[in-house]
Amino acid sequence: MPASRDLNEFIAKHPSLLAIGNTPLIELATPPEVRDVKISAKCEHLNPGGSIKDRPVLRMLSEAVLSGDLIPGKTILDATSGNAGIAYAMIGAALGYKVELVMPENASEERKKRIKAHGASIVFTDPMLGYDETLHEVKRRYEADPQKYYWCNQYFNQNNPQAHFETTGEEIVRQAPDVTHFVAGIGTGGSITGIGRRLKKHNPNIQIIGLNPPEWPGVEGLKHLGDGHISPDTFDGSVVDQMIDIDVDASYEMSRSLSATGMFAGQSSGAYVWAAVEIADAIGKGHIVTIINDIGERYFSTGMWDKAD
Repeated sequence: MPASRDLNEFIAKHPSLLAIGNTPLIELATPPEVRDVKISAKCEHLNPGGSIKDRPVLRMLSEAVLSGDLIPGKTILDATSGNAGIAYAMIGAALGYKVELVMPENASEERKKRIKAHGASIVFTDPMLGYDETLHEVKRRYEADPQKYYWCNQYFNQNNPQAHFETTGEEIVRQAPDVTHFVAGIGTGGSITGIGRRLKKHNPNIQIIGLNPPEWPGVEGLKHLGDGHISPDTFDGSVVDQMIDIDVDASYEMSRSLSATGMFAGQSSGAYVWAAVEIADAIGKGHIVTIINDIGERYFSTGMWDKAD
């Protein structure tokens, strides 16, 4: 369903939040061997929090305030790999709430500093235990003191994919009505689910391609979905027509290649574009849409931009 009048009026009362969404879709330069396939990317790094996560976090927190679930005095709590944490910290500050985040200790330093700059606190988990440990820890903290927290639970909250259905997906339909394929990874699964549903409504023949990173070293922001791992409730696998395993090294190299064309994108964005090129090579003709999730500056401390002498 479309966003309610109450929701729109609530967001309008907080001018800094009006900058979220309505990002441009740009055509990327494609290799000569796939020149008959157009590849376009939604520039989600242009959101004020620097990533696509601004959209679902805005929707989830706004709806929580309107429903009475998030009341003054409560602390916003959730697990994050980093980008959603920045959105929580930024939007929480704009709304006047304390924010507490649980995240793996190996998240990039740039993410940690941005979160702290907005006044949020961070609880770290052991990265060797995987991202699922972060989900377990946030649940433990909430259950230990449920009166203190509003646990937004982006891995369960259906306002997450709904935000993408109503905004990101709607914008893509308007900007690229001829889209034939959509490529995205899975963190919470909210973006691929919400966008995928909206694109399938536009044209059921549009192919939705999901990406699965290796368990280690992984890709920041994306979740491994192998046996024994938590599958988010916000991920609707029935929307996805095909899954591709990510080549991490090739994805990093794609991020570097994009930077040479003036597009400074992070790790997951490199994976998305790498996969889009792989799909383009296979289909020969069409219009593939993907996402630039965040900006490359967020990864200086990870070493991905270090050049060999």
